[in-house]
Amino acid sequence: MIRSRLPILLSGILLPAALLTVAQSASPAAQQPVFGYQNYGSEQAKIDQAFLAVPSPHLAQEELRILTARPHVAGSPYDHQNAEYVAGKFRAAGLDTRIVPYMAWLNTPTKTLVQAWGSDGKLLMTGPTPEHVKGDPYENQPDVTPIFHGSSPSGDITAQVVYGNYCRPADYNQLASMGVSVKGKIVICRYGGNFRGVKVYIAQQRGAAGVLIYSDPADDGFRRGDPYPNGPWRPETGVQRGSVQYLFKYPGDALTPGIASRPDLPASQRLKPDQAANMPKIPSEPLSWHDAAPILAHLGGPDAPPAWQGALPFTYHIGPGVKVHLLLRMNYQYQRLWDVIGRIPGSQFPDDWVVAGNHRDAWVFGAVDPNSGTAAMLEAVHGIGALLKTGWRPKRTLIFCSWDGEEEGLIGSTEWVEDHPGQLTHAVAYFNTDVGVSGPNFNASAVPSLKQFIRQVTEEVPSPKGGTVYDVWKLYQAGHPRPQDEHESVDTAHLDTGVRIGDLGSGSDYTPFLQHIGVPSTDVGSDGPYGVYHSTFDDYSWFVMNADPHFLYEQEMARVFGLEALHMADADVLPYDYVTYGKELSAYLEAAQKKAAAAGMSNLDFAPAEAAARQFTQFAAQVMAKQQDPGAESAAQLTALNNQLRAVEGGFISRQGLPGRPWFKHVIYAPGEYTGYAAVVIPGVNEAIDAKDLSRAQQQMTALTDAIRRAASTLQAAVQ
Repeated sequence: MIRSRLPILLSGILLPAALLTVAQSASPAAQQPVFGYQNYGSEQAKIDQAFLAVPSPHLAQEELRILTARPHVAGSPYDHQNAEYVAGKFRAAGLDTRIVPYMAWLNTPTKTLVQAWGSDGKLLMTGPTPEHVKGDPYENQPDVTPIFHGSSPSGDITAQVVYGNYCRPADYNQLASMGVSVKGKIVICRYGGNFRGVKVYIAQQRGAAGVLIYSDPADDGFRRGDPYPNGPWRPETGVQRGSVQYLFKYPGDALTPGIASRPDLPASQRLKPDQAANMPKIPSEPLSWHDAAPILAHLGGPDAPPAWQGALPFTYHIGPGVKVHLLLRMNYQYQRLWDVIGRIPGSQFPDDWVVAGNHRDAWVFGAVDPNSGTAAMLEAVHGIGALLKTGWRPKRTLIFCSWDGEEEGLIGSTEWVEDHPGQLTHAVAYFNTDVGVSGPNFNASAVPSLKQFIRQVTEEVPSPKGGTVYDVWKLYQAGHPRPQDEHESVDTAHLDTGVRIGDLGSGSDYTPFLQHIGVPSTDVGSDGPYGVYHSTFDDYSWFVMNADPHFLYEQEMARVFGLEALHMADADVLPYDYVTYGKELSAYLEAAQKKAAAAGMSNLDFAPAEAAARQFTQFAAQVMAKQQDPGAESAAQLTALNNQLRAVEGGFISRQGLPGRPWFKHVIYAPGEYTGYAAVVIPGVNEAIDAKDLSRAQQQMTALTDAIRRAASTLQAAVQ
């Protein structure tokens, strides 16, 4: 049996009066049974309510103001200063804290130039134009990051321009059907629809000489509403910076895939730059619509299809008619990055890690992305620190992480994961937040086993709008069906089991934990109208005006993020819902079978995988009965059960990895090769169907079936 800890804690060490008052007045919802606990209402609920009383809107505001005072691109002096600031906050809360350095192969532009001429030889534009709006107090700082793409090579090319819409595979196919080739051309693409690196990747495959990517006002500008500073949307000169690294090949330091890029790593273990499969071979540059408009307005050739027309006041054409000179001079070198790692050793299971993280680096000021998440994490740590002062200790080891180099390619998190592969096989969860707050609408993504876990956490956290976060979340979703975007999963069919929770693709720091090691993961945030992504204008002024004027959603996110960590650290039985996981596996297979039939691959054999998924669900239901009555297990039995529960996700890890990108080892979830952000479910099978490669599809079906059987066998062992 599990010994009750809270009465001992409260009798031996007094809670501060404010915390005790909140703990004694827990809401009725907080007193309901919580999956994973034997005596939640009498024990953990008081700890939770004490924690919830601590995160402060005022302190979150001060933290965000400090973190965003200067631009802090990865590896810059202010990035290091922010690392020291975060480390100080961790230490003040009582966490054992280290700043861990890694090295990354990064580019810095020394010259960027885009010039365009019309068919008559007249100069149309010279850019990139510096970002500016009237009245922004931050834009004129001298160390504002230049306008460039991370991981772009240098280049000096002059070529005709072709307009490619969002530059998805279907868009290139439509160009080909119109008799338009991009070979040797510069392609101009709209942001949106897929990851920017995928746009460059496909252009490279199709023989293009270079890529320009601009923000159309139809997507995040004036067609959506008032631009900043009168509203939240992208102004005329706003530019989306970003990395074009081929993250779907592998993330992290480009020259050390699968190896932690520690400062002392010998050069013999690093690739040569031209060997790095995730580095683009053609140059690319981001543009504002101010700079893109003269190019688009003077293109000739056929009209672009109706769906390709943006919001600029002219008809979009495919080209030719405009010639562009693209000159990029990039300085590549190794730069030092700094992860901040703070830990609290577990009192009962120190080898079982609960890891929670957010990245710290930003393309410029990064008020929303990522430092709204950093401020929320700091207030979550503040609440954990208050509990530590009472004598409380988590059962499992808690580790809070401030990652560096995420914007450049998920570098800090990937290198740390590659540095700790053995220990992370025992990690019971990774909790991520990135864009913590851009508005009031809570959202989440997770592996299926943790979707109900998130719902239950949000049922305990009060919303600034009244009721709980879950109540408001559910009401919002009922009135706002969400269309698929580049972050949404594809080839999937979700179950109606409560509020909609997405699948995990890529684009943030959960990627190495889930898709390389197999750690069950979640990602949480709070959305709103946000048109200044990766621009100079994602600053403190924009945030206070548009995202969270009173920092109440920062407080909400701190509570949700911290409560995730608390519940997973202290649960008697790990709160994984493998019944839902099994049902979603069956739904994924059903959707893939329909897709295969439509592709003329009806002879692809789904039967073994479907049988394995049914068996997985059957064993999961039996395990669920044991999870719902943890008091029936002895301490030794409970420890064994938890070890088996944790091992299930690891069963989905394939030693060989995915075809052509072996770094990605999870056979259920991966970023799509042609989506980049969005998850492709059962990716080996679905991408082989997309390629109409029956042999590969059958090989991947076998690998998938073997993985589901491994996971099912682990569940079966947990029943016995």
